[in-house]
Amino acid sequence: MVATTTTTTKISVQAPIELNYGRASELRAFDETKTGVKGLVDAGVAQIPRIFIHPPDNFDNPQNPTNTQFSFPIIDLAGIDTDPIRRKETVGEVLNASENWGFFQVINHGIPESVLEEMVDGARRFYEQDTEVKKLWYTRDSSRAFVYNSNFDLFRAPAANWRDTVFCTIAPKSPNPEELPETCRYASI
Repeated sequence: MVATTTTTTKISVQAPIELNYGRASELRAFDETKTGVKGLVDAGVAQIPRIFIHPPDNFDNPQNPTNTQFSFPIIDLAGIDTDPIRRKETVGEVLNASENWGFFQVINHGIPESVLEEMVDGARRFYEQDTEVKKLWYTRDSSRAFVYNSNFDLFRAPAANWRDTVFCTIAPKSPNPEELPETCRYASI
């Protein structure tokens, strides 16, 4: 069996799907590079590695319905600091969105657009820096203030996702600046 896909960079890729291969060792090898998906792209990968290809039974029985038009919850924070009734309603909306969706979009939060843009620029600077510097931050230890890795569920999911992730824990205790990469240190706290 052969899976065919086209990436957003318009590279057509074909990879054979083998059910019995050394998946665990390939996952470990990928993780041990500490370069993530961007490392594969930077190395000029010509074929999607098997760890990213879903097993064939996932093709025949998709988990997602064909209708992919979603209406994500949007939480409006306007007035929650001055109107106790609005605050209580908003808390209920957050609870509902968290329980039923697991995420939501927040508007009227008061964070200036320039701060949000600097956070995006900081993330971009992190990903575009020298690979050897990024490797210093690659970890699966989620207790660290700053975590960079590829696929938080890499060793549990049936197929890896074509993504790398960074996250920063800033509450309940803000990290020391030294616990964050220099490229995004002040955009994060």
